[in-house]
This record gives sequence, C-alpha cells and structure tokens, in this order.
Amino acid sequence: MADTDGMTDSHDYYLDIPQKDPGYPLKGCHALDWGMKNRLTNIFNPKTGRTVMLAVDHGYFMGPTTGLERIDLTINPLLPYADTLMCTRGILRSTIPATFNKGVVLRASGGPSILSELSDERIAVNMEDAIRLNSSAVAVQVFIGGEFETTSVHNMTRLVDAGNRYGMPVLGVTAVGKQMARDAKYMRLATRICAELGCSYVKTYYVEKDFETVTAACPVPIVIAGGKKQPELDALTMAYNAIQQGAAGVDMGRNIFQSDAPAAMIQAVSRVVHEEMKPQEAFDYYETLKNEK
Repeated sequence: MADTDGMTDSHDYYLDIPQKDPGYPLKGCHALDWGMKNRLTNIFNPKTGRTVMLAVDHGYFMGPTTGLERIDLTINPLLPYADTLMCTRGILRSTIPATFNKGVVLRASGGPSILSELSDERIAVNMEDAIRLNSSAVAVQVFIGGEFETTSVHNMTRLVDAGNRYGMPVLGVTAVGKQMARDAKYMRLATRICAELGCSYVKTYYVEKDFETVTAACPVPIVIAGGKKQPELDALTMAYNAIQQGAAGVDMGRNIFQSDAPAAMIQAVSRVVHEEMKPQEAFDYYETLKNEK
C-alpha cells in the first residue's frame, strides 16, 4: 500500500466551477467512444480540425508508380510535414521508421490490380493486425455504381463492425470508375452512403460545381483526394477551394511526391489547409522553399 504518512485532507473541489464538457472538434464525431476520438486526433489537428494526409498506398494496385519506387528515399523525408500517413501494412513494416509518431491510416482493402476489374476488392487486413500496427484508422475502397458495388459496401460494413468493437475509425474511400460521372450528385450519393453505414470520415474527389453541397450533406468529415498530378498552383487552388467549401483536409499523394520539390509542396499544402493561405501566396511560398533547397 502507498505510504499514508504526511497526507493532508483534500480541499480543492472548486465548488463554484462546474465541470465543462470539452466537446470534440470533428463534425459528427461527438458520440464516438473515447478511443476512436483519440485515434482521430492523431489524424486531424485538434487546433484546426483539419488534416494533411500523405497518401502513398498506390502500390497496392499500381505497383511502384512514379515517385514511389523507393519510399525510403522519397517519402520518409516528407513525414515530418504530414499530419498522418496513409499506406499499406507491407510498406509500414518494411520501410517506415518506427520512430514515426503521427497517425497512420492503414489501407485495409485490396485484391485486383490495374490489370483487372478494380471494384472486385476484399478486406485485406484484419482489425487485430491494424491494432498491432498502432493504426489510427483503416481505409476501405467503396465502389458506388461499380460492378462489385455490394461487395465493396459489405467490406466497409464488416470493417465498421470490427472497428466499433475495437475502437478503430474507418475511412470510406469513394472510388470513381471511368464510366461514372464526377459531379456533385454522384459525390453526394457516395459519401452519404459511407457515412450512413458507419464510416467515421470519408475521402472523395473535389468537384468544382456545388462541392459545398457534398460536404453539407455528409454528416461526418470529408477529406478530398489529390487525384492525378496537376501543376502545383492548380493543386493548391483545388485544396484551397475544397477547404473553403467545407472539406476537413486533403489526402494528397501524386501532387506531392511527383512534384519538382515534394518537401516544399507538402509544406505549402499544409499552409493552405491549416492557415487558409490563398493559392497564389501558397505557390509563392512553395517557390521560395524550392529555391532555398
């Protein structure tokens, strides 16, 4: 037993100050368990409620795409500038240093490669392994309107059930096939389905027209996908517009690691997301950092 000698009576009850509920900054997440909220705090900056996710999970169906041939050389130097890392468990174990102490979003679905029908995915990681890897969330691809739509939705709901059991948030990633319309109507449908069926937050593509209706209609946070490589100013403009229209961050890959100056680009993106820096100002900041290097 603890030594009781020298103990004094407690007296600081602060009777005139009622206990306050500190609340939770993320949209639609106030009723989640403490563990889920804590994990989401490793993804979303508590001060801004936003995130810059560095997406490097492309290899799970694309192989060593440009910029990801040697993740140890191209991605690890960028880790200090990201709020969280989105990757596969193979890359995490083989390449990412265990000293990385920010959130990890683990790709948990997979199966087909770019050589076959991409919507025919299955759950590729069980929840126990995600916990073993100290993940902050797991990500599952959902193909609304795809050939294997129902299978992908069931993949998501199975992960949500397991996530609720263990306190692990699930990120629903809306996939848009070549034949699907990339418009606000489709994005509203896809993101709402993910949220309705239990995802803690959703990743989708930005659309220029009516994107604010997508974020408004989704009851949980939305982060936008970076998509294909664009000129740096265009990518920064897309990120800025998405934030202004209600997005809670970006999950950007190729527009960072395929940039001429990846470290400068991710820092510029972070300024846009967390400080709402205007696109041209962020691009000038990018150019300054690039030239300093």
